[in-house]
Amino acid sequence: MKSMGIVRKMDDLGRIVLPAELRRQFDIAERDAVEIYTDGDKIVLKKFKTSCVFCDAEDDLISYKDKAICPECIKKISNLI
Repeated sequence: MKSMGIVRKMDDLGRIVLPAELRRQFDIAERDAVEIYTDGDKIVLKKFKTSCVFCDAEDDLISYKDKAICPECIKKISNLI
Protein backbone atom coordinates (compact mmCIF):
# COMPACT_ATOMS: atom_id res chain seq x y z
CA MET A 1 0.00 0.00 0.00
CA LYS A 2 1.39 3.38 -1.02
CA SER A 3 1.59 6.09 1.63
CA MET A 4 0.41 9.44 0.31
CA GLY A 5 1.97 11.42 3.16
CA ILE A 6 -1.31 13.14 4.02
CA VAL A 7 -2.18 13.74 7.68
CA ARG A 8 -5.61 14.89 8.79
CA LYS A 9 -6.82 15.76 12.29
CA MET A 10 -10.03 14.29 13.61
CA ASP A 11 -12.62 16.81 14.81
CA ASP A 12 -14.49 16.63 18.12
CA LEU A 13 -17.25 14.53 16.51
CA GLY A 14 -14.77 11.92 15.23
CA ARG A 15 -14.83 13.08 11.60
CA ILE A 16 -11.98 13.39 9.14
CA VAL A 17 -11.96 14.77 5.61
CA LEU A 18 -10.82 12.46 2.81
CA PRO A 19 -8.67 14.47 0.40
CA ALA A 20 -10.24 15.18 -3.00
CA GLU A 21 -7.42 13.28 -4.71
CA LEU A 22 -8.36 10.08 -2.83
CA ARG A 23 -12.07 10.59 -3.47
CA ARG A 24 -11.39 10.94 -7.21
CA GLN A 25 -9.00 7.97 -7.27
CA PHE A 26 -11.56 5.68 -5.64
CA ASP A 27 -14.64 7.22 -7.32
CA ILE A 28 -16.20 8.27 -4.02
CA ALA A 29 -18.80 10.99 -4.48
CA GLU A 30 -20.78 13.04 -1.99
CA ARG A 31 -23.36 10.83 -0.22
CA ASP A 32 -21.72 7.54 -1.36
CA ALA A 33 -21.69 4.81 1.28
CA VAL A 34 -18.26 3.95 2.68
CA GLU A 35 -17.62 0.66 4.47
CA ILE A 36 -15.44 0.87 7.59
CA TYR A 37 -13.73 -2.19 9.07
CA THR A 38 -10.53 -3.24 10.77
CA ASP A 39 -7.74 -5.43 9.46
CA GLY A 40 -5.36 -6.21 12.29
CA ASP A 41 -4.15 -2.87 13.59
CA LYS A 42 -5.49 -0.92 10.57
CA ILE A 43 -8.77 0.91 10.01
CA VAL A 44 -9.88 0.37 6.41
CA LEU A 45 -12.25 2.62 4.46
CA LYS A 46 -13.72 1.16 1.28
CA LYS A 47 -16.41 2.40 -1.10
CA PHE A 48 -19.42 0.24 -0.35
CA LYS A 49 -20.79 -1.85 -3.18
CA THR A 50 -23.73 -4.19 -2.79
CA SER A 51 -22.90 -7.68 -4.05
CA CYS A 52 -24.42 -11.16 -4.21
CA VAL A 53 -24.24 -12.90 -0.83
CA PHE A 54 -23.09 -16.10 -2.55
CA CYS A 55 -20.65 -15.12 -5.31
CA ASP A 56 -19.94 -11.36 -4.84
CA ALA A 57 -21.32 -10.43 -8.29
CA GLU A 58 -22.38 -6.77 -8.47
CA ASP A 59 -24.68 -6.67 -11.51
CA ASP A 60 -28.45 -7.22 -11.88
CA LEU A 61 -28.96 -7.97 -8.18
CA ILE A 62 -32.34 -8.95 -6.75
CA SER A 63 -33.14 -8.16 -3.14
CA TYR A 64 -34.75 -10.88 -1.02
CA LYS A 65 -35.24 -10.36 2.72
CA ASP A 66 -32.61 -7.59 2.70
CA LYS A 67 -30.05 -9.83 0.97
CA ALA A 68 -28.73 -9.30 -2.56
CA ILE A 69 -28.70 -12.30 -4.90
CA CYS A 70 -27.61 -12.40 -8.54
CA PRO A 71 -29.69 -14.12 -11.25
CA GLU A 72 -27.03 -16.82 -11.76
CA CYS A 73 -27.13 -17.88 -8.10
CA ILE A 74 -30.93 -17.85 -8.17
CA LYS A 75 -30.81 -20.28 -11.12
CA LYS A 76 -28.37 -22.53 -9.25
CA ILE A 77 -30.53 -22.52 -6.13
CA SER A 78 -33.68 -23.20 -8.19
CA ASN A 79 -32.00 -26.27 -9.70
CA LEU A 80 -31.45 -27.69 -6.21
CA ILE A 81 -35.18 -27.71 -5.46
